[in-house]
Amino acid sequence: MDPATKDAFETASWGRRVLALIVDWAVCTLAVVAIIGTEQYGEQGGTSGFIVLGAYVLEAAVFTWLLAGSFGKLVTGLRVVPAGGVWRPINPLRLLARQVLVALVIPPLVFRPDGRGLHDMLAGTATVTKATYTSLIRS
Repeated sequence: MDPATKDAFETASWGRRVLALIVDWAVCTLAVVAIIGTEQYGEQGGTSGFIVLGAYVLEAAVFTWLLAGSFGKLVTGLRVVPAGGVWRPINPLRLLARQVLVALVIPPLVFRPDGRGLHDMLAGTATVTKATYTSLIRS
């Protein structure tokens, strides 16, 4: 969010964001184990970690596009909104790129004082609480 935006809003805490990521990762891991089985998942040198990563990227991008947040964000009361503070649908390709950046780990660790990570800045988004999200869609 640009600091000059007249309708500035507070972004979500990093603790809740990390909790949301843990929930997402656990759900994606369980889904992959359910599909490929525990033997293949536990195979040393296997590709199951990459499959979980791919599942996470797709799950988070699709859920954010359709529901304004990944499964983990929805469970922890967070939402992803356009950074300008005016509610509008977010381009799904931008959301996919955003999730790829999150998967690279470094972009979320590079952030501005307003709490937006590099992944949010490049996608034009911000992660906020459900209360902030509700106030944005009502205005």
